[in-house]
Order: sequence, then C-alpha cells, then structure tokens
Amino acid sequence: MVKVAFLGMGVMGYPMAGHLKAAGHEVTVYNRTLSKAEAWAKEHGGAYAETPAAAAQGCDFVMSCVGNDDDLRSVIYGDEGAFAGMHSGAILVDHTTASAKVAREIAAAGRDKGFGFVDAPVSGGQAGAENGQLAIMCGGSEEDFAAAHPVIDAYAKAAIRFGDAGAGQLTKMANQICIAGIVQGISEALYFADRAGLDAKAVAALVAQGAGGSWQLSNRAETMMDGEFEFGFAVDWMRKDLGISLDTAKEIGVSLPVAALVDQFYADVQALGGGRWDTSSLIQRLRVLAGENI
Repeated sequence: MVKVAFLGMGVMGYPMAGHLKAAGHEVTVYNRTLSKAEAWAKEHGGAYAETPAAAAQGCDFVMSCVGNDDDLRSVIYGDEGAFAGMHSGAILVDHTTASAKVAREIAAAGRDKGFGFVDAPVSGGQAGAENGQLAIMCGGSEEDFAAAHPVIDAYAKAAIRFGDAGAGQLTKMANQICIAGIVQGISEALYFADRAGLDAKAVAALVAQGAGGSWQLSNRAETMMDGEFEFGFAVDWMRKDLGISLDTAKEIGVSLPVAALVDQFYADVQALGGGRWDTSSLIQRLRVLAGENI
C-alpha cells in the first residue's frame, strides 16, 4: 500500500479517492472548497489538507481531477501547489480532461524536478467513478505508467497507455468525439420513433441488442424519453471537452464536421437553460424545434 494525495473532490474525485482508501492506501485529499474535503475525510476515515502542497507532502502518488487547464495549473504550480510538496520519485497522475498541451507542459516541468507524470483522463461518468468501473486513457513513460497502474486499478475497469505524455488526453478527445455523434444519433432516432407513433422505449430496448447498440442507448434512452437529465456529466463540461477537441483538430489539420455541428447543438441546449443538464439532453433541442413545450 502507498501514500496518496487526491486533489479535487468533485463528482468524480470524491468517489475515486474513496476507492483508494477502501483499497488500503493512505489517502489525503484536498479541495478548493475545504468543506468537501472535510466531508470526505469524515466519511472515509482519511485525512484532508488545506493546500495541494500539504496534501502531497510525503506522498508516493498525487492524483488530480479538476476542471480545466487553468484549474490544473493552479493546484500544481506555486508555493502552495502540489509540486511544492512532492518528493523526488513521486508520480503525478492527472485525471482531469484537459489539453494535451498542458499535459506535456506539466510532464516536462515535473521531469525537471524529478517527478513522474501520467495524464489519465477517464470515461464512465459519475456512475463509473462511484462503482470503480472507469475506463482510463493514459499517456506518459512506460515506467511511470507501470508504477501508477496498480494504484489507479482501485477505480478502473480498464487502464491502457497510449503513448507519451499527452496521449491520454488525445484518446479522451476521441472518446468525446464518439459520444457527441452517438448521442445526437440516438436523439434523432428516439424522436423519430416517437413521432412515428412507436413506443420509443421499446424500440431502444430492441435496437440496443443489435448493431445500433451502445452504452448511451442502453443507459439513457428511457430517461431521454422521460425528460430526465440529471446524470452528472453536464452540457457545459461537454462543450469544454469538444472545444479542446476541435482546437486540437485544427492544429493537426483534421476536419471534424459532425463534432463541430453537435457542439453547436449543445450551445442551443445551453441557450434553453440546459447547461447543467447531462449530455443526453440533445433530444430537448429537437422537441423545441418541433414547437413542443419542455
């Protein structure tokens, strides 16, 4: 068992840190809103710290899961950042969905101080974090990944290294591009089935058993038809992720017409007041376009 710090007690980080403690690791958590860190420590019996540096003190691994590139930099750098508390040989594992650029930047800065680094964004949503069933996409050296893998297994269904620092973030971009197209397709299919006079839920249950099946269809079709959109991964976050993907695509000369279109559809959902609805809320846009009250 190892000593671990976890920075960020959001809907993902809170249960992920809990799985580390349940696996027998010594865990100290940090959160910008201290009350969340205190609540975690009370629930799980671990410790909390008032700064990232204090949380990272003496730790073999420092995990982070925050909002974006700037949030990540704020908990890593500076006199109170994690780097100020880490010792030579410690490894930072970042679960934030961020840019490949910031992953490479932090990897290089850490390397100069003798720290390892793995960028390790996750997929599986809040339910995956709570159940310890996350798919984790990793970038970093083979040595750092091999050392971190047994630790992140506490909340992983699968964890795979795709290359050097930044590769995990690039893989997460591919994941989000997939989700955007899939959810839009499901929204159109369900709305079509409903307007055609079919039982859309029954259609979804059957289609999910064939070539049109997907996790999104199996887990979100019923709630989409019921107009329920409170499942953790908000439209605001998806637009952040798609923005990173589209910016990166432009940098490498790749066209993403469907992702760009769905990003604009999500902007329409935000305009409806759905920024905090989950990503399956794309179907609400179709209902509004048809003149329905939502």
